[in-house]
Amino acid sequence: MTQWLDEDEMAAWLPLIRIVHALPQELDRKLREEVGIPHNYYGMLATLSSQPDRTLTMGDLARLTASSPSRLSHAITALEQRGWVARRQCGEDKRRQFVTLTDDGLAMLEEVAPSHVAHVRQLVFDRLTPEQVRQLAAIGSAIVGNAELGEA
Repeated sequence: MTQWLDEDEMAAWLPLIRIVHALPQELDRKLREEVGIPHNYYGMLATLSSQPDRTLTMGDLARLTASSPSRLSHAITALEQRGWVARRQCGEDKRRQFVTLTDDGLAMLEEVAPSHVAHVRQLVFDRLTPEQVRQLAAIGSAIVGNAELGEA
């Protein structure tokens, strides 16, 4: 028998669905205006920027950004064409590839990051109390920690 969502659960679920759909669209819109890339590409570049030598294997980058291998490959090709990443084969294992954030890619991130962070603050954090931010972190971790969603 189906256990329907109760009133409190629906009151939480409906805004969550709006956030899940509207927030990425708004972040995409702004980043496309500023640098011509969607938010998930920005996330890939930002993930690389935080790594030693600004480098990851394609598999690790896919896992950390919750991207399918084909989606990641398409994104990396587009970012390579802009000169923001470089891809190379692993010397020992030809099936593995490394992707590195280039100096030009890092410079673009450093230029765009202040505006992007301000936009994220405007859309999310400026609307929350410090306690709500802590709650959001705990809630997000609990949901993303679900094995079916995977861990980022």
